[in-house]
Amino acid sequence: MMRAVTLLRYGGPEVLQISQIPIPVPKPNEVLLKVHATALNRADLLQRRGFYPPPAGASDIIGLECAGEVAQSTRNWASGQRVMAILPGGGYAEYAAVKSDHLMPIPENLSYEEAAAIPEGWVTAYQLLFYIARGKAQEKVLVHAGASGVGTALIQLAKLKGLKVAVTCGSQEKIEFCKNLGADLAINYKTESFKQKVKEFGGADIVLDCIGANYFEDNLDAIRLDGRWVIYGTMGGHQVNQVSLRGMMGKRISLISTTLRNRSDEYKADLVGSFIDDGILDAFRNRVLKPIIYRTFPIEKIAEAHEIMEKNENSGKIVLKISN
Repeated sequence: MMRAVTLLRYGGPEVLQISQIPIPVPKPNEVLLKVHATALNRADLLQRRGFYPPPAGASDIIGLECAGEVAQSTRNWASGQRVMAILPGGGYAEYAAVKSDHLMPIPENLSYEEAAAIPEGWVTAYQLLFYIARGKAQEKVLVHAGASGVGTALIQLAKLKGLKVAVTCGSQEKIEFCKNLGADLAINYKTESFKQKVKEFGGADIVLDCIGANYFEDNLDAIRLDGRWVIYGTMGGHQVNQVSLRGMMGKRISLISTTLRNRSDEYKADLVGSFIDDGILDAFRNRVLKPIIYRTFPIEKIAEAHEIMEKNENSGKIVLKISN
C-alpha cells in the first residue's frame, strides 16, 4: 500500500485527503517510480473541481509530473536511478507507473524538489514555444502569466534561444521577479494596457495565451503580421463574442489551441526526446536554466498548497514533498 492524495468529492481544497491505496502495477512499457516530490499545476485545480478528468486509462490521482527513483529495474532504467517524468495523472502519490519513454534523468546538481518543478511546466513551455509556435531568434514573444510555472520556464527558454520577451503579471513584485529572470518588458495588467505596451515594444510575433476570452481583442491588437497565437488555457474565460475574423485575416494570424495531457504517448515521447536532444537538461546541469520554486509543502499540507495557487500568490512552482 502507499499514501496518496485522494478526493472526498469534487470541490475546494478541503476535499483533498491522504489515503492508503494499492501501489500501481506497471505495464510492460512502464516503469515503477518511488516518488520523492511532485508539483502543482493549474490543471490540478480543475481536476479537483471535476472540470478536467484524466484521459482514458490514466490514474485518477491528481498530479502531472514527479521526480523520484526507479523502484524496479527495466531494460532502459536501473533500480535507484534518479528520474523525473511527465504524467497524465498519478503524481500526488508515493509511487507512480510511468511510460518508459516519458522519463528523463535528473541532472546531478538538482534535488528531487528542484527536479519536480521541471517536467510538466518546462516540457509544456518547450512545446508551446518551439514545437507549436516555431519560435526563432530575434522574434518577439508575449507571455501571459509570466510569473507562473510555465511563464517562468518560457522566459528562460526564450532568452536561451535568443528571443525577446514581453510578459504580463498582476503585481509590482511579480514584475520585478520576471525582469530578474530576463524578461525584456514586464507589464502590470491591472494598471497598464498590455496591448499598448506590446505595440510600443514592436508587437508580438508570438502570443502564448493561457488567459483566453478576456484578452482576445487585446491580443489581436498586439500581434504582428503573420503572428502565431497559441491558446493553452482559459483562465479568463472560454466564450468569445464578436470576433473580428477580418482583423485576423488581415494580419494572416495563425490561431492554434493546444493541450499536452491528452496527447498520444508517441507525441509525448517525441517531445521529451527533443527536449533532451536540444540540450535543455544540459542547460539545467550548467545552471544556465533554473527551476523556480515558490514554496515546498509536505504532502500533508496539500490543501494549503492548493489555496495558494488558487489565490495566484505564487511566483514559480509550488512543490509537494512526498517522501524523503
